[in-house]
Amino acid sequence: MFKRRKPRSYGQIASEMIYPRGGWRRAGTYVMHRLRRLPDQPHRIGRGVAAGVFVSFTPLFGFHFLSGAALAWIIRGNVLASLLATFVGNPVTLPFIALASTGLGRQILGLHGELSPHFIFREFSRATGELWHNIQSVFGPEVAHWGHLADFFHQIFWPYAVGGAILGLLVSVATHYLTVPVFRAYQRRREKKMADRIARASDRARQLAAARNVPADARDASLSDPEENISGRGPDQ
Repeated sequence: MFKRRKPRSYGQIASEMIYPRGGWRRAGTYVMHRLRRLPDQPHRIGRGVAAGVFVSFTPLFGFHFLSGAALAWIIRGNVLASLLATFVGNPVTLPFIALASTGLGRQILGLHGELSPHFIFREFSRATGELWHNIQSVFGPEVAHWGHLADFFHQIFWPYAVGGAILGLLVSVATHYLTVPVFRAYQRRREKKMADRIARASDRARQLAAARNVPADARDASLSDPEENISGRGPDQ
């Protein structure tokens, strides 16, 4: 019932993950529209948004949805809001998030060296390839190699996690306190519009009922005239 008439190909799905069909501005507007219309309390929606924003600063690529939903459930936030808020970690913002998080983590841990978004994602790609090779080695003749993974963990992943946790906590807390009043004001405005709409509908219903009851009342009054009831004749007789 809710499926597309013409299903998207895998190439279209991949391209729309990098750049949505309507553009990032339209996608962001859609996310905000969905967040404001969530049927939940504002503070729970704000917690869910904070959870989604926080996990967007973590190096758990491919698991942001699951980790955001789990974190929202732990802090009693709206799970759907957390899933929508992971939109913060999109292909446009991820290079900046990765660079800032890894750079801050390396400074805190006392690591030095040049850093760039291309280098970070290249290391993630190499680590993923080596991990997949090691998984295949369990079922084949290949030999597992863990040297690059260990170096990747100490040089990239762990600094990314440390820096991302700090930046993500700051940004998520700020987002929570900024969005809760917005959701509360939006819900109050929507409730007021709904109350006004119900009041106008009630007024129209009373007016229609009054208009229908006037002829009936006049007819009842004429039938209950005592002179007409005694003579048994109508007014024209």
